[in-house]
Amino acid sequence: MILSDADILRRLEEGDLAVEPLDDPDLQIQPASVDLRLGTEEEYIDETVVEDGEEFILHPGDFVLGTTKERVELPADLIAHVQGRSSLGRLAVVIHATAGIIDPGYRGQITLELSNLGTAPVALTPGMRISQVLFTELKSAAERPYGAERQSKYQDQSGPQASRIQGDREFGGDQ
Repeated sequence: MILSDADILRRLEEGDLAVEPLDDPDLQIQPASVDLRLGTEEEYIDETVVEDGEEFILHPGDFVLGTTKERVELPADLIAHVQGRSSLGRLAVVIHATAGIIDPGYRGQITLELSNLGTAPVALTPGMRISQVLFTELKSAAERPYGAERQSKYQDQSGPQASRIQGDREFGGDQ
């Protein structure tokens, strides 16, 4: 079951779901999602910090790792789905390549895989609403949520995180 705005507000108030900072709930909480804003850090070859009020130009064909301003904490009975906002999609900007699922138990900022599939540059500014997160209640809580027994290589991340796939068993790692 996908949480409605009323369910999201209730879970936030109860404290088992966190989206912080949630500076403008009236603007950010939608009928069945929460709008997340672009943070100040992007990783484009080297890490770049874009100050509030400045722009980062995402050129056609560019791929950049960004991050949400908000940090989320999911309880063991919720999974989150990150989607781009339709206004950006109409500019041919996508916010994730494949990583649209946030596992139960996850804590941290969300890395965004930003691409400009269009033909014109697009200006992105820290604090702009860039994505939406939907919460789905699981039929039962996860027995091994993210961060529990397994190696959870992105738990508590802050800022954009490059791939850590080399830690996966398929690539000789222990995860």
